[in-house]
Amino acid sequence: MPRILIADDAENIRELVRVSLEDEGYEIFEASDGNDALEKARKLKPDMVILDVMMPGKTGYVVCEELKADPATKHIFVLFMTARGSPLAQATANQRGGDGFMAKPFEPAQLRDKVKKALGIAG
Repeated sequence: MPRILIADDAENIRELVRVSLEDEGYEIFEASDGNDALEKARKLKPDMVILDVMMPGKTGYVVCEELKADPATKHIFVLFMTARGSPLAQATANQRGGDGFMAKPFEPAQLRDKVKKALGIAG
């Protein structure tokens, strides 16, 4: 069962992502700030982290860079999900090591499709 860590400081966003994915058979974990996200990702070694950019503690960019710099966690697929949906924000996410990008607000079906594709699950 693929494991997904949702890291966002907004509880309503974490809930929406969780509800969008929980019926797909994933094991879902949550973190509410950057420090918690990094700690949980290192401990749980999820298949994917859905990562907000602007969070208390470490930003999503810093979390991603630290995960990608660590041989034990560099394989984790990082999907940035941010309210900043501009091309510049997407380019920055890519430069900082992100594997995917999605703007908020998002459509649950679009999120499910992106997750399946990222994890190599036939849709």
